[in-house]
Amino acid sequence: MTETFGAASHNDLLHLLVMVAVLLASARLLGEVFSRLRQPTVIGEIMAGVILGPSVLGALAPGLAAWTLPQNATQGHLLELVGLIGVMLLLVVIGIETDLVLIRRKARTAIGVSVGGLILPLIMGLLLGLVFPADLLADPNQRTVFALFLAAAMSITAIPVLAKVLIDLGMMRRDIGQTMLAAAMVDDLAGWTLLGIITSLASVGRLEAGAVAISLLTVAGFVAVTALAGRVLVTRTLAVVQDRLTSRDRLLTVVIVLAFAWAAFSQWLGLEPVIGAFAIGILFGQMRRLPANVPQRLESVALGVFGPIFFAIAGLKVNVPNLAQPRLLGFTAIVILVATVSKVVGAYVGARYLSGQKPLIALAYGVGMNARGAVGFIIGAVGLALGLISQDVYSMIVVMAVVTSIMAPFGLRAIFRRIAPEGQELVRLARESASEGTLIAGIRRVLLPVRPRPGTFGGATAFGGAQAIEAILLGKLARRHGLAVTLFSVGSRQAYEFLGSIEHLFTRAEVTKRVVESDNAVTAVINEAQRDYDLVVLGATEIDSTAEALFGGIVDEVVRLAPVPTMVVRGGNITESWRPRRIVVPTDGTPNSRRAAELAFAVADRDSVVTIVHVVTRHSSITGSFRDRAAARHEIGHQLTADLRQLGESIGIATETEVRMGPEPEDAILETARRTQADLVILGTGVRAASSRLFLGPRVERILTACPCPVVVLNT
Repeated sequence: MTETFGAASHNDLLHLLVMVAVLLASARLLGEVFSRLRQPTVIGEIMAGVILGPSVLGALAPGLAAWTLPQNATQGHLLELVGLIGVMLLLVVIGIETDLVLIRRKARTAIGVSVGGLILPLIMGLLLGLVFPADLLADPNQRTVFALFLAAAMSITAIPVLAKVLIDLGMMRRDIGQTMLAAAMVDDLAGWTLLGIITSLASVGRLEAGAVAISLLTVAGFVAVTALAGRVLVTRTLAVVQDRLTSRDRLLTVVIVLAFAWAAFSQWLGLEPVIGAFAIGILFGQMRRLPANVPQRLESVALGVFGPIFFAIAGLKVNVPNLAQPRLLGFTAIVILVATVSKVVGAYVGARYLSGQKPLIALAYGVGMNARGAVGFIIGAVGLALGLISQDVYSMIVVMAVVTSIMAPFGLRAIFRRIAPEGQELVRLARESASEGTLIAGIRRVLLPVRPRPGTFGGATAFGGAQAIEAILLGKLARRHGLAVTLFSVGSRQAYEFLGSIEHLFTRAEVTKRVVESDNAVTAVINEAQRDYDLVVLGATEIDSTAEALFGGIVDEVVRLAPVPTMVVRGGNITESWRPRRIVVPTDGTPNSRRAAELAFAVADRDSVVTIVHVVTRHSSITGSFRDRAAARHEIGHQLTADLRQLGESIGIATETEVRMGPEPEDAILETARRTQADLVILGTGVRAASSRLFLGPRVERILTACPCPVVVLNT
């Protein structure tokens, strides 16, 4: 047992540290160079490995190359382990970014691209293998097995390379980028299935129906177990860790642990571990309660550290001197040509004629699917280990994998410049761009404290609120990017039953019910809010600007003490058919009022109208004549409202603006709400210090008490 845990030698560890440092620095530097040349950074990262490997540095300065290349099996294994960690983290990030809803919509295109990109490379690779020179085969008697292996090597697409290229080109969220990833995953699963069949054929010397069935059932089983058991595992593990543990970065740990566990599962089945990591990333991407900062931190590590090392290691494996003979170089060029033409043409035909895509878009699919990357290295290594290919053919496959990976970014960049988003995609991208980095876009997990007390329809009551407006508004937020809502109450078993009775109101959200026992409701809510929530929603039915508590003691204290933004909903006399079709948002140019407008755009329907109103008062610090001051204030008001109107219209929301003059802003705002027959008024505020009473300002409090429709106070 002691020998099992024996440490690597001093020299091996020293060599590993030097290799990692040099590879990372070189990959990032060359990536920066290519970025400044407006090319994807992945090209520079792969080229860094090519330059530091046997093809350049090894040929020009063998002494220096001895420090950048593994000198024994132990050093090679250690470096491969670092690369494996890199590609797995990268695939988890890509999986989280994968939009299954979009892929389902584009399923026909993905299937067409995948079928075309599989069949033609399989046929061309098989034909090339059947005519390959006998002296280049490891065993001339196994030509059929060799031909099948070459066909498999040409059929796959490297998801890591393709994903990194899409990230570099800013195409990950485009329809074509998501569809391309889906098609690549299908290609990879099919390629590994075929490889399993070939391995069986090589072992027993003949093709057995049982081996084919096992390979097919393995892939089907992996997909089924991931979709069913994997989803349950991720959901429950995330809930337990998020609700019961408090240590720092616990959720980041959960993502990485489950990624490695599922990668081990896929490896155990005979598939690649990166497929398991990608699958678990997709599952985490569907978890609405996963905070947005978790994938962001994971992405920083994956793209900033381990990813560049992985791609540099890929380049390190290219050994051009091994193919220095003109004859070998000629056959290498043939392998690259056949692989490229068959993949590009096959995917093009699939996209163009099976899926009905435009010629330029179909060409983009073909060029993108051509990247083989590290998956080509792995398949080549498997073939070499099984004695299916010779060392020369292995070198050809590695060079083919690197060349096609470098070709893909150049080709995609040139094509993507000519493919502009249209229709629904254009609207979706505009929404995502407009909401990027905003408070509303970051809301994924919402805490809704509820006090069991009969209300209006549905019986929803959130600490004094007797309406179900909260459910309607959260439902509209959930349709954009999904929400996880926790219905929270302080009490007994009856409280839990009440939460169950109102759960049906939140049809668009992922709902969790949670009841705790506590003598202090405020403390219980605040403690719960510290568990990775992005927003606390509170209902208020009674407003009294003269009382010691504005909304009520509990609501006031939660707003004052909450560690995250709060949204207080003051209901009104509404019916079950109530919807926010006319929304009024006052703005004074502050970040708080802008966030209120962003909330309005998020909850608005397609037929809604958002009115942005700015009130110019008679008081002003602008010097000059009265007429000049009034003109200047109006001009500023028009600029403020025009900015928000442009934001609303960019995401397809009808937006009107008003600049009004009056002695008191609240009077003008209330008059606008009455005149437009507003369904909702949204106010953006910040908590103001007060001794014991929540104080939002006299104007806000007057609007709350006098407004004829429901009011939302977004406090940030």
